[in-house]
Amino acid sequence: MKTTTLHKRDRLDQLDRHTDPRLAEIVAGLQATPKRLSPKYFYDAVGSKLFDRICHLPEYYPTRTEVDILSRQRQAIAKVLGTGMELIEFGSGSSIKIRLLLQTLRPENYLPVDISAQHLHESARKLKADYPWLKLTPICLDYSQPFSLPVSRQQRIGFFPGSSIGNFEPADAEQFLRQVATLLGSGNGLLIGVDTPKDETILNAAYNDGDGVTAAFNLNILQHINALTGSKFDTARFAHQAFYNADAGRIEMHLRSVTEQRVAIAGEWIHLAAGETIHTENSYKYSRSAFLALAERAGYEPVQTWADDRDWFNVHYLRVR
Repeated sequence: MKTTTLHKRDRLDQLDRHTDPRLAEIVAGLQATPKRLSPKYFYDAVGSKLFDRICHLPEYYPTRTEVDILSRQRQAIAKVLGTGMELIEFGSGSSIKIRLLLQTLRPENYLPVDISAQHLHESARKLKADYPWLKLTPICLDYSQPFSLPVSRQQRIGFFPGSSIGNFEPADAEQFLRQVATLLGSGNGLLIGVDTPKDETILNAAYNDGDGVTAAFNLNILQHINALTGSKFDTARFAHQAFYNADAGRIEMHLRSVTEQRVAIAGEWIHLAAGETIHTENSYKYSRSAFLALAERAGYEPVQTWADDRDWFNVHYLRVR
């Protein structure tokens, strides 16, 4: 397996913020009002495994609903997409969903792209063992930033499951989709999972599970920041907070400081008042019409949509114009 790695260093505490965009991004977010951290920092090895646990929780409907759609509709999906393509998965994680498509689509080359190197390579090794015929090229990088791939004469299909598009602000989601369209090329396509609006009780329960796994996942972002920067955030001084913001049409996740505190990071002091929060994630919910309008603005033609019986989740296939 060929491996592409974006970052050659795992620690940022020795680096000037002007020489590493990650460090500058982290410090700027924690000094902003309100404070924020990008959700991409959830996904160190621990965070990736915690998210895998979240996907199996009874309250967390998105994964099992999307898996059910892909399982029931994979033949129909293959009929639309064809076979023998170069298949690029953005945010591959544990690769559960791609297994539902690999045997049916039989891609010539599969490129899983993920920010967590350890999780990516563990998943790639398991896939290679289970699908020895598969040409597999894992790529470790931050797919939310522009990147390029070698020129290919094959049809290129992108796969972006999990409704991760909802983690972007709508304007950023449009920009990301434009970047993906450029990467894929005219006439090629994107298979993308999108969570839809539904009752607040269902949404709030999905992000506040009774076992506290989502809380541990949210708090772990501070442990990851500590490992990256040498800071000393104490997770015992924060509490998980998640709720549906109906006006914005999104779930919001925050870490609430339970006491007044200050933390040093990269030579700067981060001050938090008691009750102040660090905004760690949004998850926008899109109706079918709203998402397809967004996709069209980003340069795609809607081709096909598959959904569950309750329309809780949509899987769209879009073609790059």
